[in-house]
Amino acid sequence: MDEQLAKIRSGELKLYALEKLMPTDEAITLRRKYIEEETSSDLTPVGEYTIPIDRVVTRNIENMIGCVQIPIGIAGPATINGEYAKGEFWLPLATTEGALIASINRGCGAIRKAGGAEVRILRDGMTRAPVFAATSVAHATEVARWTENNLLLLKIAAEKTTHYGELIGLTTYVVGTSVFVRFEFDTKDAMGMNMATIASEAAAKLIETETGARMVSTSGNMCCDKKPSAINVIEGRGKSIVAGVFLSDELIAAQFKTDAQTLLEVNTRKNLVGSARAVSFGFNAHAANAIAAIFLACGQDPAHVVEGSNAITTVDMVPGGVYVSVSLPSLQVGTIGGGTGIATQQACLSILGVANGGENPGDHAKAFGEIVATAVLAGELSLLGALGTQHLAKAHRELGRGWTADLRQ
Repeated sequence: MDEQLAKIRSGELKLYALEKLMPTDEAITLRRKYIEEETSSDLTPVGEYTIPIDRVVTRNIENMIGCVQIPIGIAGPATINGEYAKGEFWLPLATTEGALIASINRGCGAIRKAGGAEVRILRDGMTRAPVFAATSVAHATEVARWTENNLLLLKIAAEKTTHYGELIGLTTYVVGTSVFVRFEFDTKDAMGMNMATIASEAAAKLIETETGARMVSTSGNMCCDKKPSAINVIEGRGKSIVAGVFLSDELIAAQFKTDAQTLLEVNTRKNLVGSARAVSFGFNAHAANAIAAIFLACGQDPAHVVEGSNAITTVDMVPGGVYVSVSLPSLQVGTIGGGTGIATQQACLSILGVANGGENPGDHAKAFGEIVATAVLAGELSLLGALGTQHLAKAHRELGRGWTADLRQ
């Protein structure tokens, strides 16, 4: 190993090329040893892992030196009355935030006692939006009109690149001499970002050939991927899902130690008025918490928590209690591809019964989306209750107390 380390230091060996020269486990060990020496760090903990690594280093990571482990807890079961997810589901959640799983677990209990959450998918389409340069505004308009009038030709070109993906629509936007084409794809059980990118590139080449416009970038940020955006709130991206549950006055009192009017006021003043005053895209209590935890556990792209947090929580007064709902316009999830094939993440998808592709392409991803929406609903219910009874700080003191001990050391 000393000889190989010397070659790395001299530049004769490149860190990124080690897997081509030696077995994968040896390459990772050598790379980790080099970084330990370079940074005077002890990386022994990240070198201990159980996941099979051959697939990981070819599909999920470059320059691997080990793994960071995140604790996984379980909440539930959550009772779901969806169109694809039906029954009781234990929710695997990966997080380092004390009190989060306890909170979601309490919300799951309320949903279960209420008879289950109603969940529906309103829209399902992954987007990619190439940007083209035209020669004038007249030319830009011609490009947009040709594109809008030739969806079938573009569909044929795009779908030659994929076995399962389907181009289901497009919208054009002209800004001066820039033309954006926001393609929308049904990507079945895959989250589908790579699928949409490759298919969009093929369609874009046809637009170039037929209109004389020049494609500047496969992504023109009108997609809009991994960034806060109004377009994803309004038009949706990935799966647009709503989930709701009726809570009786008796259930609110027993489960949350508060009442319907308090839940309504907290939601109105915090989630609606407070978010509006802050000009936030998220009108919710902490939707990103549940989304991030289940994304990490189940191999989703954690950067898509950005779009997932574009959620709106509503509380309606109804006879005998309240109806609480969450609307998630841009939830991007999949059960094949990306991190879903890593052994530990696939195990968590197996807990939910949605690992790999469904018998009908797309069914597993849709069921998973309904489960994620229910987890968000559970988290919202619990935090609204905690805020209504002034118990939020108390819960963090009791369940997220590790930091106080750290301060005393």
